[in-house]
Amino acid sequence: MLKQKLDLYLQLIRWDRPAGWLLLLWPTLSALWVAAHGFPGWHLVLVFTLGTFLMRSAGCCLNDVADRDFDRHVKRTAQRPVTSGRLSSREALLVGAVLALLAFGLVLTTNIAAIQWSFAALAVTLIYPFAKRYVSMPQAVLGVAFSFGIPMAFAAVQSRVPMLAWVLLFGNLFWVIAYDTEYAMVDRDDDLRIGMKTSAITLGRFDVAAVMLCYLFYLLIWALAPVVPAQSAIYLIAIAVAGLQALWHGWLIRKRERDDCFKAFRLNHWLGFTVFAGIAGSWLVA
Repeated sequence: MLKQKLDLYLQLIRWDRPAGWLLLLWPTLSALWVAAHGFPGWHLVLVFTLGTFLMRSAGCCLNDVADRDFDRHVKRTAQRPVTSGRLSSREALLVGAVLALLAFGLVLTTNIAAIQWSFAALAVTLIYPFAKRYVSMPQAVLGVAFSFGIPMAFAAVQSRVPMLAWVLLFGNLFWVIAYDTEYAMVDRDDDLRIGMKTSAITLGRFDVAAVMLCYLFYLLIWALAPVVPAQSAIYLIAIAVAGLQALWHGWLIRKRERDDCFKAFRLNHWLGFTVFAGIAGSWLVA
């Protein structure tokens, strides 16, 4: 029974689907390297890596409880532990609370600025699961939630959040909208039937074009922002490779087929890793 319970907890936090927390991790690590002008030290790398995993897992717990009545009508989510009744909402929320407290414990090892900004990050995390009921583009709310590691990284390194951090957050928001719209395209038919609001529904036949524009805005903002030493060839190559990946994703989603849209979503963490590698590599040789 203990093994069965552990399996349910691992399903609850999407242990077998690391793409979700990796999408959070790469922009956060990128911001750490930018704020520190290079390697920020193992302490901050471990704090933000573990913290990203824990907070994404806590967010999954809250999301599954908030969406349990909707998820049972969606083929892809009907067998989630809370939706299927194998875990109670109370138990899932308790698991989420423990994970969030562990993440907060990690933040306590940094500085007062990061601790203060962590409350704002928590607030956005709590808001997002309910945005899908009222906001026609809930992906924009998710974009803020999935980008908040950027100002927190700057706060942990510099004890302040400069304008550059907000510029990078703004750019990263477009990337989140791009890949989460691909994710929403997978469930569009089910979401229309149950009345859920998503960018895939709001954008209609312009969904693919909007995804590609969001990729373009993301890469342009991050390419033009002063994140690496001037004229870094490594970073420009990384941005170009990321751009090629974005074009590939556009090719995958062009027919709006479920499997291809989901594949494009899952592969986005490689795009984020490419940008991070360009930043880390540029500062390494600076």
